[in-house]
Amino acid sequence: MSGEEEPRSYYVGVDVGTGSVRAALVDQRGVLLAFADQPIKKWEPQFNHHEQSSEDIWAACCVVTKNLRETCWDKAGHFFDLPDFLSWKATGVTARSLCSLVCKWTYSAEKGWDDSFWKMIGLEDFVADNYNKIGNQVLPPGTSLGSGLTPEAAKELGLRPGVPVAASLIDAHAGGLGVIGADVRGHGLICEGQPVTSRLAVICGTSSCHMGISKDPIFVPGVWGPYFSAMVPGFWLNEGGQSVTGKLIDHLVQGHPAFPELQAKATARCQSIYAYLNSHLDLIKKTEPVGFLTVDLHVWPDFHGNRSPLADLTLKGMVTGLKLSQDLDDLAILYLATVQAIAFGTRFIIEAMEAAGHSISTLFLCGGLSKNPLFVQMHADITGMSVVLSQEVESVLVGAAILGACASGDFTSVQEAMARMSKVGKVVFPRLEDKKYYDKKYQVFLKLVEHQKEYSAIMSGD
Repeated sequence: MSGEEEPRSYYVGVDVGTGSVRAALVDQRGVLLAFADQPIKKWEPQFNHHEQSSEDIWAACCVVTKNLRETCWDKAGHFFDLPDFLSWKATGVTARSLCSLVCKWTYSAEKGWDDSFWKMIGLEDFVADNYNKIGNQVLPPGTSLGSGLTPEAAKELGLRPGVPVAASLIDAHAGGLGVIGADVRGHGLICEGQPVTSRLAVICGTSSCHMGISKDPIFVPGVWGPYFSAMVPGFWLNEGGQSVTGKLIDHLVQGHPAFPELQAKATARCQSIYAYLNSHLDLIKKTEPVGFLTVDLHVWPDFHGNRSPLADLTLKGMVTGLKLSQDLDDLAILYLATVQAIAFGTRFIIEAMEAAGHSISTLFLCGGLSKNPLFVQMHADITGMSVVLSQEVESVLVGAAILGACASGDFTSVQEAMARMSKVGKVVFPRLEDKKYYDKKYQVFLKLVEHQKEYSAIMSGD
């Protein structure tokens, strides 16, 4: 049999154990293709005496063998992304959200499913029965699903049957929806007189997403999209991202020799470790702005590869300017340099988006890292843009509630609900007097990745 020829015979192996019968379907190459198991009964008529039934064992053998013939694949009625699964549990409606399918399932808002793609990857089963298993009814986010909550779901959730349920959004997209449409009048922001397309939502937590919208499709190298109506109906979405942000800060801070000292001092003050680090930086900055403490310390933040705008998973993190010191001052400055590196990464993404045709003037931040004032100020200073923080910190939840408000019929559109329900909490303006310093550090930032690629070329060469 040649290496390319498909095996034509399959074999069933059955193992009867003490507690269960197991079976596997194996091909001629010894590859296990399917597995099934079935518990078998045990009796203990008296202490230390055990009995089993041969009839029960035979019955279990029959069950597992039958189960091998019909696989977790043939039995599956539907394949859902998580938001659509939850909507189905709530309403019994199998309709999918346009957001989920466009952003994660290669669905086109204009053309629908692409049969050739599913056939190319060996999943032509999905095309059958008018795409019944993956969705043949696709709805924009905020659309009311069916008749609302089913009686069963309503009982489990503690709500009344029939409560409207909206077609969903992915969590980061809900965060973008919760901040990007806020009424900014009276806050002295440049975006007040500009279209909503001048705003970039940054959802920053363990990782970060950068959500920008446009009236027409814009293709940005290294940035996902454009996706039509995937976040704000009627607009195209581009989604940049950083693979690790909050996780990177935790990694470098917790791995430093001075971390136990930091923990002890922060606990003694009843502060978080990051609140303590921020106050410690203020103590050691002397007369210069706090950001200037990293004049000799630079970080490239792609410890888990680069998502945007380079889309290069082989890239590694870099730190230059290390010294022998391992004290709390050293930890605080490394923390600062890491926060700055993340902000430089945002600037890098913005520049790529603007080079492709976006026009961005204001950042709208939400997520866990937006609660850190140093993180917010560094993003303002390094991008040169004002940062808007929501009145409600949990912007993802506000975005989800906006969808529910639309489904209820209380608002005529998602845009109307965004303007009414998203509120500006605080505005952080950039320290423009520090621009020259950050422009220099940004030059170093770009040199770091340039040098890393040079090192890689040297090591991979002959």
